[in-house]
Amino acid sequence: MAILQEFVNRFTYAAILATLLLGSLGVPIPEEMPIVAAGILSHEELARWWLALPICFVGVLSGDVVLYWVGRRWGERVLNWRVVRWVLTAPREERLKEAYREHAMKTVAMARHVMGLRAAAFLTAGIARVPFWKFILADAAAAAVSVSFAFGLAYFFADQVVAVMADVHRVERWLMLGVLIALTGAVVAYVVRSNRRVPKVP
Repeated sequence: MAILQEFVNRFTYAAILATLLLGSLGVPIPEEMPIVAAGILSHEELARWWLALPICFVGVLSGDVVLYWVGRRWGERVLNWRVVRWVLTAPREERLKEAYREHAMKTVAMARHVMGLRAAAFLTAGIARVPFWKFILADAAAAAVSVSFAFGLAYFFADQVVAVMADVHRVERWLMLGVLIALTGAVVAYVVRSNRRVPKVP
């Protein structure tokens, strides 16, 4: 147990931080996944909640700030980067700029909760020169609510989460078995039909 605790202390927090950073930079990783994992680990006393929770908070904000400053530093030039155009199309950029002109803080807060929109929105916030204090205030307020909620649910209902995940894995195994049976049946039927089509040699 001491060895396991030492491993967790060394790598768990860094893994949570890195996963949340990648997710906030646009990698398709659900933000809730590492936060829920941190809550469960804290419940099981494999991590310290008073350390895991702030790390989750810092993790979700770190990538947002990076995206904002990339947009603010390089401005419209980042739109020539292929990877940027992949997440920030021209129509989306115009809609976001209009939204920032009308309701900057509300747009930041809403974008924080939309996984496919978050990276594009925060990059555009920098390009549109939204004041940093407005950006970080709205983003931090929205993150404080969502992170605390997800972490708290996982922490206080960890036993139920584990049970649900076990049920999910059980269903997945039955589905895989069903798929294998169906594939086997299809192959057998195909072979039988193919043999029937082969003309008999006199």
